[in-house]
Amino acid sequence: MDTTMVPAQAERRARMMRRINVPMRAILSLPFATPLSGRLMLVSYTGRRTGRAYRQPVSYVRDGDTVLTPGGGKWKLSLRSGESVRLHLRGRDVVARPESVRDFDHVQRLLGVMLASNPRLGSFVPFVEQDGTIEPGKLQMALDHGFCIVRWHFDRSRP
Repeated sequence: MDTTMVPAQAERRARMMRRINVPMRAILSLPFATPLSGRLMLVSYTGRRTGRAYRQPVSYVRDGDTVLTPGGGKWKLSLRSGESVRLHLRGRDVVARPESVRDFDHVQRLLGVMLASNPRLGSFVPFVEQDGTIEPGKLQMALDHGFCIVRWHFDRSRP
């Protein structure tokens, strides 16, 4: 099945996600872990152009001492490498530094780790086929258009 979206489909999906994100922010902000917080977290960041504060729900997978998230949305453009941001993860606020991974082989390997831990992730990443395989040509096109994996390094020195 071809999972590429035409602009109208992409816009419909974006509108749907904006509506879904409203209650998700409330649920993911709770001061205790919920079933949703096992796969979703909130990223709090400041908009690069607006200076406004945002809270973006994103899926995540733990990978050792780090957390991995797919960086397919515009939210990741406001992240600055090495600059700490607040994450609300499993009912707790933590501070982490983002690292944008864009190397094809590295992204492909990390996507494999993410899909093994959370197969549902494939339904949100357009170049992952229904059987969980990653279509290399589509992955390269996504990378060329700004997709990355955001690897979060926890800042143990801050609350």
